[in-house]
Formats: sequence, C-alpha cells, structure tokens
Amino acid sequence: MTTAFGIEYFTLLSDDGWMDMPLDIMPSYLWADGGLLADAPVDFAATFGGNMQLCTKVDPTFNLNGLRCVPNFAVPRHHHNLDELIIVFKGEFHVAWGENGEEGSRTIGPGEFWISTAGTPYLMTAGPEGVTYIETWPSPMAELETYWHDAGWVHR
Repeated sequence: MTTAFGIEYFTLLSDDGWMDMPLDIMPSYLWADGGLLADAPVDFAATFGGNMQLCTKVDPTFNLNGLRCVPNFAVPRHHHNLDELIIVFKGEFHVAWGENGEEGSRTIGPGEFWISTAGTPYLMTAGPEGVTYIETWPSPMAELETYWHDAGWVHR
C-alpha cells in the first residue's frame, strides 16, 4: 500500500491485506423460510470456512466489501433487501438467478460487473481460478439484510 498526499493506494490483486472471512453469523443474516440464519439447518462455518477471504484494506463505511473465493466455491443462494453491484477484478463468477436459477445465468469475468435487484435470489460459483471482487450497495451496510436459501450449504 502506498500513501501520498492523503490518498491511499492498494490493489485487490496483491496478497497483502486479506484475512479469512469471519465466521460469526451476523444478525442481519436471515433464513429465507423465516427466522435467523443461526437457527437454520445449515453450518455457516463449514460452508464458508477456508473458502472466502475479506480484504482488510477496503473501508466498509463506504458500503464496500472486497472479497475473494477459492476455486469452484459456491456462495449459497441468497438475496438482499437492497440492490447490489458486484465488480470482478480477477477470475470469474458464474451467477444463476431466480429461485432455482431458472430465470437466467451468466459468467462474469475481470472488468465486468452485474447488479442483483433487491429480492432476486442468486447463487454465485467461483471459476477454476477463484474470484476476487468487490460488492457495494446504494445504502449504508447497516440497512442491509441477507436472506439465505437452501442451495449451496453444508447442512448440519
């Protein structure tokens, strides 16, 4: 990371500034069938542990998360209460949207982006090289709710 004249520079493509995704279940993670994700029949730690990293250099107060997924990891089907913009920097994601992926699918590569409309469930699967991306929302992350569906989880 380089700092000059009050501007901080870093690249999401370096290996500096990454940590394993915290495995605490946030209170804003809800089960799509009702209730909290913590009470659902899925194992959050077994699903995400070792499969996803969070960039410590991206300031979430700007409604941004820098994330990485290992090759072929499927982020379980979910939807948000807010629209979401995802920009891929390295690797690729295959995205299937709709309740069971029936509405459409697309592969998103470096320099490409996609927007998930609030309420639209989607499942993202990292490509064979993994994926590095940033996600952002139009409102503060304190207002974000994530509703998780059954597809893609390690079950208890």
